[in-house]
Amino acid sequence: MQLIGSMMLEACVLAILARQDSYGYELTNGIKALMEISESTLYPILRRLRREGLLETYDMACQGRNRRYYRLTEAGRSRNELYLSKWRYYRTLLDQILEGQPAVVIGRQDTEK
Repeated sequence: MQLIGSMMLEACVLAILARQDSYGYELTNGIKALMEISESTLYPILRRLRREGLLETYDMACQGRNRRYYRLTEAGRSRNELYLSKWRYYRTLLDQILEGQPAVVIGRQDTEK
């Protein structure tokens, strides 16, 4: 379950940053509206995504202090699109199972990426 939670959190971060650049505290609050997390949970994920080349950072002055903003790289945008594609696929499958819809054969998704 931990792996799924981590991937879900990563997907949430990428989806939010696909809409607009953001700083850590703002990201945390946006995700907190959906699930229980703390800043200490989010920052290691942000560092890892940056190391993997999915995010880049820049600083902006705010009330006399620098605020570190995160934005997606092209690789981050690609990963976000991959997560969206997988989400749509699994959502369709779950809808079919949970709501008793007739089974529709959908192309198999490669979940190893």
